Amino acid sequence: MRIIFWAGFAAFILDQLSKYVVVHAMELSRIRSIDVLPPLLNFRYGENTGINFGLFGDGSDASRWILIALACAICVGVLVWAQRNVLGTWAKISAGLLVGGAIANVVDRLIYGYVLDFLNMSCCGINNPFVFNVADVFIFAGAIGLIFFTAEPKTTAKKPRKKGQ
Repeated sequence: MRIIFWAGFAAFILDQLSKYVVVHAMELSRIRSIDVLPPLLNFRYGENTGINFGLFGDGSDASRWILIALACAICVGVLVWAQRNVLGTWAKISAGLLVGGAIANVVDRLIYGYVLDFLNMSCCGINNPFVFNVADVFIFAGAIGLIFFTAEPKTTAKKPRKKGQ
């Protein structure tokens, strides 16, 4: 559980630090847009009251608390599951990233009432209108990591026994 804790703690701190630097210190909340490496990387201020891509984000206080409860329940579920199963180092890191990212977004909802988003990436003539944050990257990476690093070990096929053995 120590690996999960430290991976989660690192994800949480990196997300909150990035939001503080970009949104507050660089004043993205005031100027709304900073082109970093256009069109690949831009900072665009966003307030997400829903889940990914603003889905289920009607902005009501009830939906805010439902999303907080859901994120906390998922975190508890992942931690209980991780404790009950034998996981390798990469699976533990993945679980920590997922939990740390989710808790970082929960903290945003508690402090601001929404999740602060600021990353925008476009490429190849496609203008992406959506914004996300570092916690979203950790949540996604953690979920993908859990899929790839918790696969059941393959068993070798048993040779059929010959009669008389």
